[in-house]
Amino acid sequence: MTGSPTPLDVVSKYFDALTAKDFAAVAGLFADDIVWHQPGRNRFSGTHRGSRVVGDMIGGMMTVSEGTFELAPIGTPMANGSLVAVPVHFEGKRHGAAMSQDGIDLLSIEGDRVKEVWLFSSDPESEDAFWGTD
Repeated sequence: MTGSPTPLDVVSKYFDALTAKDFAAVAGLFADDIVWHQPGRNRFSGTHRGSRVVGDMIGGMMTVSEGTFELAPIGTPMANGSLVAVPVHFEGKRHGAAMSQDGIDLLSIEGDRVKEVWLFSSDPESEDAFWGTD
């Protein structure tokens, strides 16, 4: 590919790395000052700022889910300028609990980096119950 990557190129690379659980590659696609909006009322909910903070949150999700958390696109990514919306399915298991649902990930791309992320869950209450509060 020549020239600058498009927002769709960046998002494709991001989801390829996420699906492969290549978290170093995922983190490498984050802007240093990334802003991440995690929905719900659980231990991971809220607005997280900075690549290290977001990386730690994702690591925490993998720990709580005993390494089973997975997220994959289930539809065609849709771009509107620098914004890309992606229908996703995510799931995880841990002792005594399981979660499996659809959502939408909305990513703002700046250059070749993910600058801001908003996540939407189809069943926020069950997601909150899965992640817990502490």
